[in-house]
Amino acid sequence: MSTCLLTPDQLRISIDPADLGFADTTELLDYSLPWIGQERAEAAARFGLSMDQPDYNLFVLGETGSGRSSLLKQAMHTVASTRKVPPDLCYLHNFDVPERPRALRLPAGYGRVLRQFMVQLCKTLQTEIPRRLGGQDFKSESARIENIYKADEAKAYAELDAFAEAHHFILHRESGHLVFTLMGDKRHAITEHEVYALPKERRAEIDKAEQALRVEIARFLEKTRPMERAMNEALAALRRQLIKPLLEQELQTIRHQLKKQMVDSIKLSSFFEQLSQDVLDNIELFEESDSDDEIKMAALSRTLSRYRVNLVVDNEGLKGAPVIIDDNPLFRSLFGSIEYQAENDVLATDFTRIRAGTLLRAHGGFLMLHLRDLLADGLVWEKLQRFLRSGKLQIEEPGTTFAPIAAVSLEPEAVDIEVKIILVASREQYYELQEEDPEFARRFRVKVDFAESFSTNQETRRAFAIFVAHSCRKLGLPHFSPAAVALLLEDMHREVDDQARQSANFSRAEAQVMESAAHCLERAASLVERIDVETALACRIRRHDYPARRMQESIRDGEVLISVQGEALGQINALTVMDLGDYRFGFPVRVTARTFAGNDGLLNIEREVEMSGPIHDKGVFILHHYLSALFAHIAPLALNASLVFEQEYFGVEGDSASCAELYALLSSLSGVPLKQGIAVTGAINQHGEVLPVGGVNEKIEGYFNICEASGLDGQQGVLIPSRNCRHLMVAPRVIEAVRQGLFHIYSASHVREGMERVMGVPAGVADSEGDYPHGTLLGRAQRNLQSYRRACLASEHPKAGRKHLR
Repeated sequence: MSTCLLTPDQLRISIDPADLGFADTTELLDYSLPWIGQERAEAAARFGLSMDQPDYNLFVLGETGSGRSSLLKQAMHTVASTRKVPPDLCYLHNFDVPERPRALRLPAGYGRVLRQFMVQLCKTLQTEIPRRLGGQDFKSESARIENIYKADEAKAYAELDAFAEAHHFILHRESGHLVFTLMGDKRHAITEHEVYALPKERRAEIDKAEQALRVEIARFLEKTRPMERAMNEALAALRRQLIKPLLEQELQTIRHQLKKQMVDSIKLSSFFEQLSQDVLDNIELFEESDSDDEIKMAALSRTLSRYRVNLVVDNEGLKGAPVIIDDNPLFRSLFGSIEYQAENDVLATDFTRIRAGTLLRAHGGFLMLHLRDLLADGLVWEKLQRFLRSGKLQIEEPGTTFAPIAAVSLEPEAVDIEVKIILVASREQYYELQEEDPEFARRFRVKVDFAESFSTNQETRRAFAIFVAHSCRKLGLPHFSPAAVALLLEDMHREVDDQARQSANFSRAEAQVMESAAHCLERAASLVERIDVETALACRIRRHDYPARRMQESIRDGEVLISVQGEALGQINALTVMDLGDYRFGFPVRVTARTFAGNDGLLNIEREVEMSGPIHDKGVFILHHYLSALFAHIAPLALNASLVFEQEYFGVEGDSASCAELYALLSSLSGVPLKQGIAVTGAINQHGEVLPVGGVNEKIEGYFNICEASGLDGQQGVLIPSRNCRHLMVAPRVIEAVRQGLFHIYSASHVREGMERVMGVPAGVADSEGDYPHGTLLGRAQRNLQSYRRACLASEHPKAGRKHLR
């Protein structure tokens, strides 16, 4: 077995611009933007959006930039355009329980009509009622009723006055009260001082007469009050008789205008009946008065405010079902709110201050939310769960409970809402929610899973070109040539390190389109060419590669010890990747091994000082047992060995250096030096198979940069797992060095294949007894292990000391 030397054509996929089938992206503008590589997600979304049954809400999984929001929004608008427009929602005054306003649904556009009619009704009442009450017919009839009362009242008063005069009292009215005064013999009023001057018998007679008069006054009032009440009732009945036809006519006009069939027609009729009764009960407030009575005007204003219509959801102008994207779902904005105003140290409100949230406005349609935003507020999350369970929304204002002053409570009628919720989250958030709250997850039965990458073909590449064309039109940018699009496609392959798959991060692709177009405009061109994309990619790397350059400088200056030439015993260059979130880069790290006789086995120094992660420790245990299996025929092994990542001070994680660690151990154990120009990456299993690793392109390029800085001599290269060959998307300058024979990339599927490449000695194959041939790598290691055992046995059983002769 031997390693495979990869050719330049194997190091990167190259897309032929001629295969894309267009001269520039302007030719693609007439094509609709497809769901590129997201067939599974598209099918799930269309299924979920078409389901009308409850709990078939959509849970959209995917990483930021995958197009999950924009594509779902596009799909929602498509489905919404085929749905009917949902009804308007109004809140009306509840005459029975004012604290509980009544909800009313009207056909779309009719809420605005009703509101306008009610405004007009209030104006009509304010003008027509005073006009009719001021008419001659009403005045004549009311005067007749009043005269009847006055005649009866005058007769009773005359009798009372005669009784008072007979008892020496004068009776008169003052500010609506009956006042009497004692008269003397000469019919002049007697003062209190004069009364006390009278004889005692006379004062007693006066007291008795006063008591009798008071009794008569009481009888007079008992007699006249029912008469006054009857007069007022007759006048009120006259007013009602005059105004009721006006109300019936106006309300009938409104009913006729709202002739369209309504679900809440009974509720509206009940409201009209109560409104009519309320107007009739408060007719006196509409009467004109000579003085400007502020109290009366305020009362009239409060009465008219009860007849308003609070249109909280107005669907006038909609062409289909509503589609709402709520990027800031606060409690008030999502569930609605009740506004309050401080009046006399009390927070006051009424039904006209009820405001709808996005849930109410999305009734009959679609509402998109982001899970991260909902989880940021516990109150929002809790109320949304209650809504999903009941399907009813109760508008409330939670802040009033903790207000520093008292608040007038308001409890609007809860309303049923039929809305399709599209919840957008990451894959991790989805599975966490599945585990923590299974009930909530059951409310979202449709899983729309956006892939991070997808297999490419001619169709997906053309779809990507359409995406570029639409991006250029949307952003007002110059269009792209086929060569420029081809390089963008290659960069999408590089993003996922795969020659057969392409990244689904279209947000990053759109950013690359903008940056490439900017460089095109800098050179005053009208079409983005390949050179513009190359410049944009290079500039992006330049903006982010400061840490990588500092690492290269540290190696160049000798601060970090890395040898890329010559040979060394038990020392090899492993490759690692640093991921900073916005940028990844690879660099070599020296791995060294020491072996000697003993019984302690393999010591992982990073693990001993707690600077290694569990995956790295697992890899070391695997290579330890693989090494033990190679020499199981001479077990137990008398071996002490140590492994360390030199100059590593921030911890080690991952198993991609397992191959390099094994080669370092075998080099130290066999005494065969390792070629320092060959860097190694790859994990192993217990059978010695080399497993694929991540970041292979960054590792190759990082090591190439170090070798290039030291001077390429044609002996340097990288050994990678064979299973990583499909992941190669190496930079063109590395490929050019490979083509010139200055740098090499080898692949191996088994660790034995790489032994000869990195040490120049055949690995060796065991014979029937398990022994390896002399001169091979494993044969030399076996010989040294046997010598270690003899040394250990000698130390355990030392020979008896020799006797000295005289």
